[in-house]
Amino acid sequence: MDIQKLEKACILILEAIGEDPKREGLLDTPRRFASAWQELCSGYDFENQKLETVFDGENYDEMVVVKDIEFQSICEHHLLPILGKVSVGYIPHKKIIGLSKIPRIVEIFARRLQNQERMTMQIADTLAKLLEPKGVAVKVSALHLCMQMRGVKKINASMETSAVRGLFRSDAKTREEFFRMIG
Repeated sequence: MDIQKLEKACILILEAIGEDPKREGLLDTPRRFASAWQELCSGYDFENQKLETVFDGENYDEMVVVKDIEFQSICEHHLLPILGKVSVGYIPHKKIIGLSKIPRIVEIFARRLQNQERMTMQIADTLAKLLEPKGVAVKVSALHLCMQMRGVKKINASMETSAVRGLFRSDAKTREEFFRMIG
């Protein structure tokens, strides 16, 4: 990531809105802005993320659910925050994944400029590829500050998306069980 370009961009934004980047309260803002964006967009460094913690499933073939994984992302349309929760379920075939890897997968895709629909599918597709499970389900609920702070200004409006693969798509009872479990 080009920190110097991010700092220059911040100075341009400050000047464009009529601020003086040299005033005392803003002197360190370009550095802090660049540092924040480096963290907010760290998901692009996917190749360096360790996701290989996959284990023998020991014949476990019931649903595994991790729910209410909090995330923050940035809307690719307005560059404003998206704040939400992800719930993930899968039915193992031969492999299970280390518990911490599911929130890590969420974090990888949330730490990019995003739209919620794409992020939901990316999480489901990554788990399907890593585990080759009988099924995967992902539900995302989020508040989009681009809708709360500007435009229609609907403070309490949230967006929900889901992606279902395998048994979660083909078997209504399995899908219903997942959505019941995540409440």
